[in-house]
Amino acid sequence: MTQHTSDAHHFRSLTVLMPGPSSTVQDAGRPGLAHLGIGRSGAADGGSYRLANRLVGNREDDAALEVTFGGLAVRAEHQLVIAVTGALCPITVGAISYGVNAPISFGAGEQAILGIPATGLRNYVAVRGGIRVPAVLGSRSTDILSGIGPDPLRAGDILPIGSAYDVQPDLDVAAVAAPIAGDLTLAVRPGPRDDWFTPEAMDTLLRGRYEVTADTNRVGMRLSGPALTRFRTDELPSEGMVTGAVQVSAAGQPTVFLADHPVTGGYPVIAVVEPADLDLAAQARPGQHLRFRSANQLVGCHIR
Repeated sequence: MTQHTSDAHHFRSLTVLMPGPSSTVQDAGRPGLAHLGIGRSGAADGGSYRLANRLVGNREDDAALEVTFGGLAVRAEHQLVIAVTGALCPITVGAISYGVNAPISFGAGEQAILGIPATGLRNYVAVRGGIRVPAVLGSRSTDILSGIGPDPLRAGDILPIGSAYDVQPDLDVAAVAAPIAGDLTLAVRPGPRDDWFTPEAMDTLLRGRYEVTADTNRVGMRLSGPALTRFRTDELPSEGMVTGAVQVSAAGQPTVFLADHPVTGGYPVIAVVEPADLDLAAQARPGQHLRFRSANQLVGCHIR
C-alpha cells in the first residue's frame, strides 16, 4: 500500500500524518468469494462511501478512506480535491474549516484534519482520481478479520492517487441528513435460527433497548441489553453468515455482523437486519442505544 522510495513524489499522492483510532482503504469489496472463505468486506456505510466518490467525480466503486471516530491527518503532495461524508465531524484544511458532504480543494503541502464526530462513527474521504493502492483479489478493501488487502493506515504511509476523470460534478454541497444522535431503529426479519430460541426471545428482541458496546469494529457491533433465551442448548454446526446477521452468544447477548464479518459462524442467528438499514448500523457508536423492529411492521412507513 505504501511507497517509501525516493520516487514516491513522482506521482500524485497523499501522505498519512496521523491515522486516528482506525483508518483503512475501502471500496465496494470482494463479492462472490464466500465459497473460498473470503468475505466481501468493503465500505461499512455504502451510501456515504458512494456519495463521497460522486462528490469528487469518481466512479462509485473507486477506493476511498474509511475513518473511524476521526483523528485522521493527511498532507497533499499535489493539488487534490477531496470530499468527506458520513459522520458529522469538523474538517480543517490548512487554516480553513469545512463541513461534510462537499468537495474541498486541497493544495500541495496543505494538511487536512478530521476531528471527532459529533454524531455518527465513520467518515469516508474520497480523493478525485481514487486511492490507487494495489488491488488484492479484485479489491482494494482492507478486511481486518482475514488480513486480506492493504494494511490499516499508519503514520508515514504514502497513498498513490489516480488521474482525475474528465467530467467533474457541479455541486457545492449534498443535502444529506446527519447520522442519528439518539436511539436508532433497525428493521429485522426473523431467522434463520429463530426456532432455537424461546417464543419470548423474539418478543424481547423487538421490545428491548440495547446499548452498543465499546467492543465494536468492522467485524461486528456487540450489544448489551435484555438477554435472549435459547430453547435449544445443543451445539449448532457452523453455517454461512451474512452482513446484518444478529448472532446471539451463549450469554444471550446479540452481535450485529458488519462488513468484515466471518463467512461462517457457530452461534444461532435469531434475525437479520434489512439491507436498507445496514448503513445506519455502520454509523452506530459505542454508548448509543438501538431498538429492533419487525421489517413486516415497517412496510410503507419506514422513512430514512
